[in-house]
Amino acid sequence: MRFRHPDGSTVHLAYCTNVHPAETLDGVLAQLRDHCEPVRRRLGRDRLGIGLWLAKDAAHSLVTDPSALRGLRTELDRRGLEVVTLNGFPYEGFGAEEVKYRVYKPDWADPERLAHTTDLARVLAGLLPDDVTEGSISTLPLAWRTAYDGERAASAMTALGTLAERLDALAELTGRSIRVGLEPEPGCTVETTADAIAPLSAIGHDRIGICVDTCHLATSFEDPHTALDALTEARVPVVKSQLSAALHAEHPHLPEVREALAAFDEPRFLHQTRTATAAGLRGTDDLGEALKGDTLPDASPWRAHFHVPLHAAPAAPLTSTLPVLKSALTWLVGGPHPLTRHLEVETYTWQALPPELRPRARAQLADGIAAELTLARDLLTDLGLKELP
Repeated sequence: MRFRHPDGSTVHLAYCTNVHPAETLDGVLAQLRDHCEPVRRRLGRDRLGIGLWLAKDAAHSLVTDPSALRGLRTELDRRGLEVVTLNGFPYEGFGAEEVKYRVYKPDWADPERLAHTTDLARVLAGLLPDDVTEGSISTLPLAWRTAYDGERAASAMTALGTLAERLDALAELTGRSIRVGLEPEPGCTVETTADAIAPLSAIGHDRIGICVDTCHLATSFEDPHTALDALTEARVPVVKSQLSAALHAEHPHLPEVREALAAFDEPRFLHQTRTATAAGLRGTDDLGEALKGDTLPDASPWRAHFHVPLHAAPAAPLTSTLPVLKSALTWLVGGPHPLTRHLEVETYTWQALPPELRPRARAQLADGIAAELTLARDLLTDLGLKELP
């Protein structure tokens, strides 16, 4: 979906396909048929933006086989879909029964991460619509914190410098500018937007910036205005933003709130949990850890890294951080010029919701994704952006 900002620029809205597990190119093509096109039809749009997630094998097959890349581009066009952004964070196995810490491997100190991200950039350059010259890719924020030392930090920074050079070369070759954004996430070396400023300033390249995920922002109790102002002041480009909402518990000391939270403690994904105390931010790596006894202080609200559907906050006594998303979006695109032109709804946890909240069929999932995009569209038009055909 495309929108015209009051300054005349185009802002793109997509939804991320990592909600549909697929490791191969055939699986990606099936996604377009079974999920993406039905969502477009529900929205009554001739064109729908999707943020593709391409696992290692799918990306490699596209970059090594020009005919496969042309075939994917043709299939996108045929189904009324377009791609300006990719989710390059998960490497493979995102649809596994247990993902947890595996999603942070390989990290930016491993050569595989540079190779994969380079592949993604080359693929995206070939998938961009004819009238679009800029693409974006979100990626792991360097590494998970526990396996990161000085030597690995140096390797990661060298890899990102190499990536910047490759993106420059790709732009010169294709005329397409692809930018990559580190996506701060709780528990990682770059946990917050503030953590991202030093390494990105050290790289000092406008093709390497930040991806602001509003669930992660909220989980870390960052104020959107403060965070985005600091990025602007540091001249760190916001390559893209993922529109998502975290799980919020206002009174975690209450037994009924603990019981409600326990329903979201599931085995597939990591749900980092945080609370803001007078002594600073405290947290656990997973929701289950937070619920054990007095592991996490409970005098103040808790937020958990669980991407809940934007249009359907959990039932009381829980809620979501949708207000943080709205505040961030106002700052991102509500000013005289947009800070980013690529927005992506990223609720990948539909099948990880408590059983009674999960979609039971493809049609229900498509309905839910369409409802999220409708909410995002309304937020954008309320900010003065005009939806384009």
